[in-house]
Amino acid sequence: MTNKIRTVCVYCGSGPGTNPHFVEAAIGFGKALADNGIRLVYGGGSIGLMGAVATSVLDHGGTVTGIIPDFLTIRENALKRVQEMIVTPDMHERKRLMFERSDAFVALPGGVGTLEELVEQLTWQQLGRHTKPVLLANIDGFWEPLLALLAHMRATEFIRASLAVDILKAERVEDILPRLRAAAARVPERAAGLAPEIASRL
Repeated sequence: MTNKIRTVCVYCGSGPGTNPHFVEAAIGFGKALADNGIRLVYGGGSIGLMGAVATSVLDHGGTVTGIIPDFLTIRENALKRVQEMIVTPDMHERKRLMFERSDAFVALPGGVGTLEELVEQLTWQQLGRHTKPVLLANIDGFWEPLLALLAHMRATEFIRASLAVDILKAERVEDILPRLRAAAARVPERAAGLAPEIASRL
């Protein structure tokens, strides 16, 4: 039996960015999730790209789980419309729950927080701690500097050939779900979770 994508975690900015295509992509991906009956798991905010993707899922009849640390509920204006809002005591608990509740991860454009969450999932994947698909929504080439850095790390052998970084990429919103599904279908069901000894430490 192949893995089915039922929930997707989206990492993205709490601001809108300077390029209107970023917000358009967030709205478009939110609609795609709702249309495909896939639950959004995200950071819980109502502003920026976070708010755009979640509001779009809700506006198109989809379901949303927001996970937000207590100290950010005011700063990022926790979105009250979501079906499920989990308030955590800290960022570590937030990230652990986002991992546990998601079948795949998508990074839309964002800042340091988005990058940190994305890189953590890539690190765990590289170390064999999980096999869930991780995809960069490379809207208007936003992630090209990161992809160049990863290539540089590989060329200088800090990313060893034996430790592959299996990062998916999509330039268009309509390609995201098909690529996640194809990647998930290649993974044995039993291998999809986080190694128990890692989960217990997070």
